[in-house]
Amino acid sequence: MAERVVPMAGVAGSQQTELVKGLGLFDSTMIVCGSMIGSGIFIVSADIAGQVQSPGLLLTVWIMSGVMTLIGALSYGELAAAMPHAGGQYVYLRESLGPMWGFLYGWTMLLVIQTATIAAVAIAFSKFTGVMVPWFSASTWIFKVGTIGPWKLWFGTLGPYNVGLNTQNLLAIASIVFLTWLNSRGLRIGSIVQNVFTVTKTGTLAVLAVLGVLFSTAAAREANFTHFWRNAGLSTMHPYPPGEGTWMIGTITLVAVAMVGSLFAADAWNNITFTAAEVKNPSRNLPLSLALGTFIVMTLYILANVTYLRVLPISGDPAGHTALARGIQYAAEGRVGTAVLDVIFGPVGAVVMAIAILISGFGCNNGLILAGARIYYAMAKDGLFFKSVGKVNRFHAPGAALIVQCIWASVLCLSGTYSQLLDFLIFAVLIFYILTLAGLFVLRRTRPNMERPYRAIGYPVLPALYLVMAVFIEIQLLRYKPQYTWPGLIIVLLGVPVYLVWRRYRDSNRTA
Repeated sequence: MAERVVPMAGVAGSQQTELVKGLGLFDSTMIVCGSMIGSGIFIVSADIAGQVQSPGLLLTVWIMSGVMTLIGALSYGELAAAMPHAGGQYVYLRESLGPMWGFLYGWTMLLVIQTATIAAVAIAFSKFTGVMVPWFSASTWIFKVGTIGPWKLWFGTLGPYNVGLNTQNLLAIASIVFLTWLNSRGLRIGSIVQNVFTVTKTGTLAVLAVLGVLFSTAAAREANFTHFWRNAGLSTMHPYPPGEGTWMIGTITLVAVAMVGSLFAADAWNNITFTAAEVKNPSRNLPLSLALGTFIVMTLYILANVTYLRVLPISGDPAGHTALARGIQYAAEGRVGTAVLDVIFGPVGAVVMAIAILISGFGCNNGLILAGARIYYAMAKDGLFFKSVGKVNRFHAPGAALIVQCIWASVLCLSGTYSQLLDFLIFAVLIFYILTLAGLFVLRRTRPNMERPYRAIGYPVLPALYLVMAVFIEIQLLRYKPQYTWPGLIIVLLGVPVYLVWRRYRDSNRTA
């Protein structure tokens, strides 16, 4: 029989919930892995290679992202075990820094972080479907409202945005609606789908890593391993953006700004905390699943990039007629994973990888949709969102929260703004990772007697190291990628007046 959730006493805004505990350690680990592995690992290395132009620095970017992600997961484990409630990170921020910070996180997740990621992953799913079924195309319009923008602002240019519905967006929206419906049928169905797809795509990454051991090309060995650390000296200055030379930046700064892509590909590891109220034995399984999931994925990510470097030259000819000639930097539409299998197995290999990426994206979105709705559910329980969103349906799933998330993610697909939103997503994500890790220090000081079944490994050194690294990256993004940072910061700040309105509305209802 399903075990009922009992809220932890002493936590403000404790949730009387009808969610049921149905996730074991394997399920939880699969949510961590499945939410992390999308299409990013098969694509973003092309952009990173173009920025760093060094095999050694390409791997350094991924290794540093892995270190940050693992430290973050080990630190979040303490918060998750101490406060195993629906909403996860929203709850941690609410309890450590105050309700406004929790609301700002939920607000940004709904408006940009979670929903824009869902939209982008769905569009990537549609793009790779279009490789095999050309009818699904961004140029095949069902109806087009028009083009708005571009708008030139002090931080850069936004737009232009093509507003309307094309066949590519139609498939993306259909996939979001289907997965939302699937997850509204209950946690068990959603977790089964997650487990099947995550095992498949994790296996695909493992096979990709093995291919790097079995196969290599003379062109890649000569180009990448003869001068592995070229352009990597600490005193070396690099033109940034590459080819434009607007600034000359040091190697450490170059690695920091290039980590945007790898951190995005590695993000969503915290999604298991959103479903914490539904995890069995959370004091053990939440920290363990965070550690296991992030370690498995980041190891596979690094090995996948080793494979890229063994098969493809890091640079090439953008007009090259073969995947080998274009290299990692100029892989067709950034599809590095597809290019690798094309070189090894020919066109059949490219189709196989496209199918694998379809599976990866579909499974990734299932995890994002399953977990994300729990944040808005928790906010509604605190009176900071529509009351109906804080209710579960007859399958013990937060049905209204799933629908709200589905609608907005679908709108982002229609608006054509999802790719621009993702450009500054990581800046907003890191803001809340920084605040949450700072909250860990705050809670250690303000609530020394809080029950902590698990204590963060390496505290205070490792969490402090994460904060230093994350703040450094944010500063560099503000300096060198203002068009990626200011929009995200503005969206976060717009949540302040919205929070004040919701709080006044909630308080007036309570006194009425």
